[in-house]
Amino acid sequence: MLIKVNGKEIDVADGSTIQDVIDETNAPYTPGSIICLIKGKKELEKNITKYKIKTTQGSIIIELVDDEEAKPIIDVWKNQYEDFTDLSIRWSTSTEVSIGPIVTDLEPTHDEFKYYEGDVVLSLSSFSNESTHLILLKENTTNIYGVPPFNKGIFARIIGGKKTLNELTDDDVVTSIEPIIERSTTTDSASVSDLSTVLEEGNELFTYISFEIDEKSPICVEHLFSIIKDNRIKVNFDSNSFIGFYELQGIDKPKENTTQRVRGTITIRNEGNGVGRMYVYRENRVLTPNHTTVGKITAGMEIIDIAKKDDFITVKSEQQRLLLLSKSQGDAGKILAEAGIEHIREGVTDDDAIIVEQSPRHTIDIINEGKVVTKAISPNELCEIKFVDNAPRSVKYFKLISGLLENPIGKIKVHFAVPGMHITIFEGNKKLAKGLIPENNPTDVVNECEIGITNMSSKTAGLIGVRFEPNREFGPTAESFNATNIVGKMVANTDGLEDKKEGVVVYVRESMS
Repeated sequence: MLIKVNGKEIDVADGSTIQDVIDETNAPYTPGSIICLIKGKKELEKNITKYKIKTTQGSIIIELVDDEEAKPIIDVWKNQYEDFTDLSIRWSTSTEVSIGPIVTDLEPTHDEFKYYEGDVVLSLSSFSNESTHLILLKENTTNIYGVPPFNKGIFARIIGGKKTLNELTDDDVVTSIEPIIERSTTTDSASVSDLSTVLEEGNELFTYISFEIDEKSPICVEHLFSIIKDNRIKVNFDSNSFIGFYELQGIDKPKENTTQRVRGTITIRNEGNGVGRMYVYRENRVLTPNHTTVGKITAGMEIIDIAKKDDFITVKSEQQRLLLLSKSQGDAGKILAEAGIEHIREGVTDDDAIIVEQSPRHTIDIINEGKVVTKAISPNELCEIKFVDNAPRSVKYFKLISGLLENPIGKIKVHFAVPGMHITIFEGNKKLAKGLIPENNPTDVVNECEIGITNMSSKTAGLIGVRFEPNREFGPTAESFNATNIVGKMVANTDGLEDKKEGVVVYVRESMS
């Protein structure tokens, strides 16, 4: 049986499941993500209300009328609109443009009717269904068009391209007619996650979304890449006009390129409430300087249309992210060689050294410059942290301060270190620490290598600390237990950490063990 997978028609065995088809076609898909299932073309097109008529002069957009009386003509149009493709403009007058003929099964009337500018009519010229024409009205008129006995033959209105309409002559041709896919087109389609669902002839599957990046927004594009985890993103909000991804909200981003937010545009909010949020638009929205454009969906809008809060969506970028942090110098060299990028090693240059910094930082800048410098350290110099689950605000604060929210390698700078105290305190951010309510306070003891943050009950809120021996009185930032939030524990490569001097940068990454 014939089905479509991500827009491509394939022949599969009867009784095939979604999983069978994914395996057979190697369609991009991350387990747990949603899939859009459309029963077939007719199922999709039943909700389409707008069509773009492309001509050699430009495009005209028509919208079907919402009138039950016109339904028989609308059905004919939906079944046969492609028949008008490659036909010439039959005639063009000051009042109308005619395209055709095609053959339909409509029957004509001989009545005269009043028509208005913008009306779109199916007319049976010479009262013959073998000479059915598409009439687009430029001006008000009264005429006998041999229309069928439904709504005076009117089935649509012109909503765009009137300038093109006025420029058409009988030398012009209709090059194509395309349904305009909007969110309302696919909202009746099924969102499925059960891969054992059995498919039927004519079904269409969409398993992922892909996007192209906006090269004029290098910093915010990197923010977009950071939101994608394990080749998927999680929907945090959905509305009629957009879906939102809020995992990295609160991270300030600059104003870069701003464009019209047309359907499929991806933006990052750069100012105001919700800074750092990402949006994908289902419908057109007006331009605003508070949203930086970072890309545009190039495939899978059907999934965007049906996605709901808490759904996961599989993502495939048309541009590989050149994030080298946490990779070895050797592995990075192979990746860059394949991309045609010059690789300059600094710090520890051995193949197994771990990259902790790169310059340029952003994918677009690396591509534009054609080279990147990677600074690496020995694997035994990279501290690993196991975070707790019961201090979400404090953990997010630590990751924000260190850079771990957006990158696999973070860094913290020593703020205070006194030999013999068995404690090291790192710099924080008072502004960002305002929301650090007490959570996961220690009770009896702070254990060796536990990491604490001073919460908002103290004037030094935001400081980060670690103790290197147990203490039953004070937390890792030398505060009382009730002013201390425990966020995790350093679980690897802590030797020599308490001997670090003020101003020294310590590199960290999250332990996955």
